[in-house]
Amino acid sequence: MIVSDELKPGSSPAGETPEQPKYMRAIKSFVIRAGRLTKGQQGALDHQWPVMGLELAQGPINPVQVFGRDSHVVLEIGYGMGQSLVAMAAAAPEKDFIGVEVHLPGVGSLLHLAEEAGVTNLRTYKEDAIEVLKLLPDNSIDTVQLFFPDPWHKKKHHKRRIVQPAFAQTIRRVLKPGGIFHLATDWEQYKEHMLEVMDVAEGYENIAGIGNCVPRPEHRPLTKFENRGERLGHGVWDLMYRKTVS
Repeated sequence: MIVSDELKPGSSPAGETPEQPKYMRAIKSFVIRAGRLTKGQQGALDHQWPVMGLELAQGPINPVQVFGRDSHVVLEIGYGMGQSLVAMAAAAPEKDFIGVEVHLPGVGSLLHLAEEAGVTNLRTYKEDAIEVLKLLPDNSIDTVQLFFPDPWHKKKHHKRRIVQPAFAQTIRRVLKPGGIFHLATDWEQYKEHMLEVMDVAEGYENIAGIGNCVPRPEHRPLTKFENRGERLGHGVWDLMYRKTVS
């Protein structure tokens, strides 16, 4: 997956109040995979990145300024090869989407698919999401999506899981009041971990009720991976939490 793990508030010199929270990275929850770019992915990076790419060097961003309108904004952390994110953006032109991915072939794939689909309401970072989250204003995102993060299924690796109490509070900071944090996993033990963390997280409510998951929403497309898993009898669980405290 594409994001760092637990976040810890940093300290600032006496008398100074930082505009945005500062964090120190503890343990990364992703491993950057090696992979070659296809000709189409490289071409999309060359042609579409100047139009759809966002850089950390731009500093803090305001989604209203990025998209030139005030709309429902969806942030997806770790979109893989981008198929489902492009499909969602194409199906909801009234919304705006920001994707974050560190795997360069995945970014190239997203841009290639978006170009083919004629999607214009989509922007992407090719960065660690933890660094991106630092640049988002408080109360600026309507929906945060975290689909199929690395479950780190071995017990000794559970500390690498992205869904941790401090991460939940970082997401809450950028969500608008009433905004939704939507998670999905195909690992039952990770589903239990997500419920354990999020059901007690300050400022959230499980919209399905404590300990429960929601049916897969129609707006989340089924991936090839998910379809294959369903044929093999693997479960998939969606969880949705609403921000209740600003």
